[in-house]
Amino acid sequence: MSADSEPAGPPQRGGEITVLEDGSFAGGWPSGLDPATNTTGGANISQMSAIYGGLFLLRANDDGSHAEVRPHQAESYEMLDGGRTVKITIREGIRFTDGTPFDAEAVAFNFRRAVDAPCTCSPTWPLAENGITVEDERTVVLDFTRPYAAVINSFPASNVNWIASPSALEKLGEEQFKIKPVGAGPFTVVSNKLSSVLELERNPGYFKKDLPYLDRLTFKSIGGDQPAYQALLSGQGHAYEGLSTTPLLEQARSDDRLTVTVQPATSPYVVQLNTAAAPFDDRRAREAIYYATDFEAISEGLFKGLYPVSQTFTGPGGLFHRETVPGYRTYDPERARRIVDELGGLTVELGTLGSYVAQQVMTALQTQWRDAGISVSVDTYQLSTLVQQFNSGAWQAMLQTAGAWDPASGAGVGFRFSETSPFSGVADPQLEDLLNRAAATLDPTARAELYEQAGAHIADNAYAPFGLAFAPANLAVKGVHGPGLTTKIPPIVVNAGVIWEEVWTNR
Repeated sequence: MSADSEPAGPPQRGGEITVLEDGSFAGGWPSGLDPATNTTGGANISQMSAIYGGLFLLRANDDGSHAEVRPHQAESYEMLDGGRTVKITIREGIRFTDGTPFDAEAVAFNFRRAVDAPCTCSPTWPLAENGITVEDERTVVLDFTRPYAAVINSFPASNVNWIASPSALEKLGEEQFKIKPVGAGPFTVVSNKLSSVLELERNPGYFKKDLPYLDRLTFKSIGGDQPAYQALLSGQGHAYEGLSTTPLLEQARSDDRLTVTVQPATSPYVVQLNTAAAPFDDRRAREAIYYATDFEAISEGLFKGLYPVSQTFTGPGGLFHRETVPGYRTYDPERARRIVDELGGLTVELGTLGSYVAQQVMTALQTQWRDAGISVSVDTYQLSTLVQQFNSGAWQAMLQTAGAWDPASGAGVGFRFSETSPFSGVADPQLEDLLNRAAATLDPTARAELYEQAGAHIADNAYAPFGLAFAPANLAVKGVHGPGLTTKIPPIVVNAGVIWEEVWTNR
């Protein structure tokens, strides 16, 4: 059953569901669920949103069109001084589940913790000195050293969106708080076994009347797409986020017990090259990788064209998408071999996460590169160990997704290409200037032009070849409904941002 054929009906109150999450990505939260200390927070958006809600949410029409970030726990915002100052007004009367006020002081406290946090989803705000202040009990002010027009679009993919109770944090201490955190979201924590099972129940004091619909919501880690698919069919789960195994996707689409929703692609795969170390500090080695890589053949041969190929850091479901880049180095294995011979050989260590698509693409790349005379060894990482690998700087090539609904947010272009990001393989002042100017620009047309220039600059310097614009699918058993789960919302990082307070069941 497709999302478009999902039966209509008014949402119903009550019931419970279990959501399965891949243990190699969203199903791993080894450092807990405190927004400031959860090092895998970008993968755990569903769990974090269910507990904390969110100052802002990305919403869209049911078909994924007209996506926009809208205030949620925030009531409104105002951009001042050409984007150098942002005022955020908090809704009146919200309280954390420990009874303490969700006010501007609490939000500012969380912002200050978040910007210095080890989380991969910490914001990249160009804050001025003392740049986080409180104007009154409902207004927080952010002051930047330069215009930062993308700040609001970046909230849903960042830990600044999830506001924790300062009182509960002080009372419990960080070690206990990360296990049983306290927010003001639609659900409260009943129990939390790290990277295993998170049990939540309805927050009766939630600021939105009659929400959430569900009485209980459980997130359970599982060992990938195949076990998750079987668990859904056997009644051990009711939803699964981020299916990427193409044969299972085809099976699921023909099964009338399931609703299958393929999300709009926002995040192309990219072969990141560490230009700070050998062999990719040599431009010729990077060019050899471009010429040895045929993503069009991988898309057609392995995935039947399901995932479109992009030559830059945008996907068709996101803002400012450009499919092609003039002068982009395309597949030319003979030219790759000549460069490899000129270099006296080329040996590459390629790593990636353990998802089906990533594994299939990595195997295909290994074959293509070997055909061009490149010696390749491969490694597969869990998310936490992948983060460690990037932080060490001891890596050569990584197959990752690079992109977000807004390129300036989440795991967008700056995450993979900014010299200030630990997850980048590039340090280029000219590229940095283009990305900063794009993020600063209020006019969408001007932003699009700057991102086009940035894509061309990456291609001109052979920093990293782009590939499949990956689009994960969500599965839900018949009778489970909700935005981002059985409707389309462009992924803000990799998976779509399911709005759990509006998920309901009539099973």
